Amino acid sequence: MNMSQNSQPSLIPTFSQGSTLQATWYRSELLTRVIPFWEKNSPDQLYGGYFTCLDRQGRVYDTDKFVWLQARQAWMFAKLFNLIEARQEWLDLSRLGLDFLKNHARDEEGNWFFSLTREGKPLVQPYNIFSDCFAAMAFGEWHKATGDAESAEMAVRTFRNILRRSDNPKGKYSKAYPGTRPLKSFALPMILCNLALELEPLLEKTLVEETIDQCIHEVMEVFFDPESGLIREQVHPDGSFSDSFEGRLLNPGHAIEAMWFIMDLAGRNNNTPLINRAVDIALRTVEFGWDHEYGGIYYFLDSKGYPPQQLEWDQKLWWVHMETLISLIKGFRLTADPRLPEWIDRVQQYVWSHFPDPEYDEWFGYLNRQGEVLLPLKGGKWKGCYHIPRGLMVCALEWEAIEQPQF
Repeated sequence: MNMSQNSQPSLIPTFSQGSTLQATWYRSELLTRVIPFWEKNSPDQLYGGYFTCLDRQGRVYDTDKFVWLQARQAWMFAKLFNLIEARQEWLDLSRLGLDFLKNHARDEEGNWFFSLTREGKPLVQPYNIFSDCFAAMAFGEWHKATGDAESAEMAVRTFRNILRRSDNPKGKYSKAYPGTRPLKSFALPMILCNLALELEPLLEKTLVEETIDQCIHEVMEVFFDPESGLIREQVHPDGSFSDSFEGRLLNPGHAIEAMWFIMDLAGRNNNTPLINRAVDIALRTVEFGWDHEYGGIYYFLDSKGYPPQQLEWDQKLWWVHMETLISLIKGFRLTADPRLPEWIDRVQQYVWSHFPDPEYDEWFGYLNRQGEVLLPLKGGKWKGCYHIPRGLMVCALEWEAIEQPQF
């Protein structure tokens, strides 16, 4: 049996079967096969924090701790507590990660390291601003769950530090030679769309509005290419196109994930035209990124059709597909766009028949172009307790919010 194939793909619900069945399907997977995997195998009760390098069966194969994955997991358990059920064990697991981060994960200037030893000694400098982004999210979510003032202050201080570094996120750790080909990346404005909304209750209203307006402008105007209808990964500082490997790079997963962030921001202000535009871009990106021979969405593409620089360009990754499901399902709840049901079914069929492990809990993360498992790990340096459980949780909640469709 191919490891990438679900043992019962025929049971995957279709759009026409209704939102109640879909919601039950997602919620069951979240609470019976995915979260229990991390509850059982991930906590480091000796030194704190979590093991994220877990093999197919949940055995620890490396004890290094990656700060952004520690923060994501702490956020995930606090979010489950806040949105799904107020279980004390979820709060305790969130605290396990947050205490570890608070005690070990920052340098003297308040920047968050990229990785630590099991005991909490720094391994890799704070070159990656996404450690900071997810730390802010985690402490903000903990504050929502507990009202803890210290966590709120830490989240706000980290957020302000992110804004301070936003023009040069890697700072002295950047490999680029200054001035020759200055480029800015889509990743930070994308994540700030979500982070500003996550931390809104803790921030001044004017700061929230300014940040959101700037992020929407960057995502939907600066990085959006009106000629292709797609989002570029990197552009010149003035937003113009760079005809280079970096400038031609498309990351369909990033663009699609950003569109559900934009939908949430637009929904906050009842901005229907912006919601519709985000749905249009998400659909355009799914259509462009879809592998019509083997199914699934490519990891990277070149906007001119040239060979991508990334050797892993044709892999099918867990997070790309989970973020696509969120965007499509949320988009349907918000717009009832008649183009969406077909794509929801197509992506769901691919996801549920390839990524869930038919023998052990949790999901595979890395497939080759043909949909076969490349790495049977359940967690590592990049995959942790985040995209799969977050996607299952958000999709379940979105399906629950959709009225029974009449098709």
